[in-house]
Amino acid sequence: MKHLCRKNVKLLINTKNKFIQYNELKNFVKDIFIAAGLDDWQSNTIAGHLVLANLRGVDSHGVSRVPIYITRLEKGLTNKNLDLFIERETSCSALIDANNSSGITAATKGIELAVQKAKQNGIGLVGIKNSNHCGMLADYSQYAASQDCIVLATTNAPANMAPWGGKDRFFGTNPFSYGIPAGEEPNIIFDMATSVVARGKIINAHRNNQQIPIGWAISKNGEPTTDAGEALEGLNLPVGGPKGYGIALMVDILSGLFTGASYGPHIGDLYNNFEKNQNVGQFFFVMRADLFQSIEEYKERIDQMIKEIQQVPLAPGVEKICLPGEIENNTKFERELNGVPLPEGIIEDLIKVANQYDVSSEFLKNLSLGGSLI
Repeated sequence: MKHLCRKNVKLLINTKNKFIQYNELKNFVKDIFIAAGLDDWQSNTIAGHLVLANLRGVDSHGVSRVPIYITRLEKGLTNKNLDLFIERETSCSALIDANNSSGITAATKGIELAVQKAKQNGIGLVGIKNSNHCGMLADYSQYAASQDCIVLATTNAPANMAPWGGKDRFFGTNPFSYGIPAGEEPNIIFDMATSVVARGKIINAHRNNQQIPIGWAISKNGEPTTDAGEALEGLNLPVGGPKGYGIALMVDILSGLFTGASYGPHIGDLYNNFEKNQNVGQFFFVMRADLFQSIEEYKERIDQMIKEIQQVPLAPGVEKICLPGEIENNTKFERELNGVPLPEGIIEDLIKVANQYDVSSEFLKNLSLGGSLI
């Protein structure tokens, strides 16, 4: 690896990409969800979350998800109303039944409740069951960190990865994330799939007719492959072999078994199963950063740690040592200025969905005409 981090992130140049102003994109996506029957708050929350993923360079969890979210709403596989209710609760914990509502809106309410309980009692644990795909966990971790809380966030996913040593799918990519508040330094936000890459990256590669690197997945015959289509028919590979498998198991226990949600192969597939609800689970463990020392002392010490890490002598070819989330923050800054790059295939999908609901706007007209909207 030549660079662990870049001081100045350059947008990937792709002649098939169009660069879209992020606020215009957010409003456009919001209009689509409103037209599909969601209320203003849900539509705004989902649109903001998806566009934030694109801004941070996590395009696999960005607006490319709009068509499948809409499809599941239209088929009645996701509840258009936000009908959450708390099934069990203590002073420091709560189990939310999402009642098959949007995973992003359910998780947003869940992290807010976990932070509220942590501020009141020191620790807040919130589990969510009967939920759906909740997007990018970093969004929820960033919220908790912005409230001076440390957070561990997990969610399980449809099975597409075998347990280490197996040949049949059992676990999902099962991501986990943590957020660490800092003082003058940026908050530390870590977010990873327990597979080598998120499933969405392979889906995007297949949609854009791109090959994938060896090591991301294997075909249904168990052979290494660079063909994204073969990878989707086959299995994702766990990051770090048995280590990734062990973490995937922990995520499934916390998100699924512990909350009462589905787990492993019992979760409804987001893309390929239109016969059953997903029943995904989410789990948030939040604690105030001032539990063992004053917030001022804590922030001074975490800032000092960050500076010491960044001052470690660099390995050959490395430009800068980054903290988790720093590259994404740099990408966000660049894309806010220069626009969100979207492949033509994703733009065509968005236009198709918008036309399905007769969503009309000057932005859509310009999008249909082509060119970069920035």
